[in-house]
Amino acid sequence: MNARNALIALMMALGLTVAGCAEEQGPAEEAGEQIDQTMEEAGDEVEEATDEMGGEAEEAGDKMEEETDY
Repeated sequence: MNARNALIALMMALGLTVAGCAEEQGPAEEAGEQIDQTMEEAGDEVEEATDEMGGEAEEAGDKMEEETDY
């Protein structure tokens, strides 16, 4: 009977543990998600700016090379 009671107690504890894992997020989790989203957006903007500047920088470098060739 002791093994059965221990198993029942374990199952109840497991059930309460799973029930405590609600879908609702706390303020720290929400803040973390906002930080993640902001960082991802900033990274995308930096990547776009780098792509745009990459072509212009290459053109400027080519022009400087042409001007300095003797």
